[in-house]
Amino acid sequence: MGNIGEAYPMKSGDGLHSYSNNSYFQRDIINAAMQIVGEAIVKIVDILKISPSTTIRVADLGCSVGPNTFFAMENILEAIELKCQNQGLDSQIPEFQVFFNDQTSNDFNSLFSSLPPNGRYHSAGVPGSFYSRLFPNHSLHIVHSSFSIQWLSRVPKKVVDRSSPAWNKGRIYYASAADEVVEAYSAQCAEDMARFLQARAQEIADGGLMILIFPARLDGIPHSQFSNNIMFDMLGCCLMDMAQKARNMVVRWSIHIQGFS
Repeated sequence: MGNIGEAYPMKSGDGLHSYSNNSYFQRDIINAAMQIVGEAIVKIVDILKISPSTTIRVADLGCSVGPNTFFAMENILEAIELKCQNQGLDSQIPEFQVFFNDQTSNDFNSLFSSLPPNGRYHSAGVPGSFYSRLFPNHSLHIVHSSFSIQWLSRVPKKVVDRSSPAWNKGRIYYASAADEVVEAYSAQCAEDMARFLQARAQEIADGGLMILIFPARLDGIPHSQFSNNIMFDMLGCCLMDMAQKARNMVVRWSIHIQGFS
């Protein structure tokens, strides 16, 4: 991501194959987590000692092009407002500033052109990799990231090195791969998470909150039997078959053309 590794942003726009029209599962997960997120936010409102002069700064890391990020931010803001109202502090509801972060190649034009009208917050775009520093020290009260940090900063070098025991033979995933491949991905994940947490530790204010939503598998379930892994492994096989068919067509056309020369 960004200048840390490789960047592959989600497909922008509102077409048939766009992210905005093919991310309902991610949206359902955000909504399913809403109660847990609300309970966590209620606990930090008192810690932050919110007053009318307070500006609550929220960052969504890996926001893509919407609309899921807008739903997530609305959930967070509503939880804070409800907490203030329940305490009879309607006059002390703070102002909000929301930072939308994604890779520098993300389509921020599409994102901001679809911002909800009459938004209750001041918005800003922050391009860059969330595996590095993005904000000043102790400047954020809430950091949110949903279905983003499972994407590594780069393909592990070992899995594309034909001389390495971890070479993944051109496949895009590790569900049916050798242990060396899995270990290479695991090592890259550990490296990325260390960067991510070190950066956020400096950016989040005292008493702040970090909300991370990402897929995981239960202990004891082999990675080869995890549903997400199976899905990506099948997708990888399809891509490999398509690539092989394309190569075969190029070879046939080359032979055909040579026959006329």
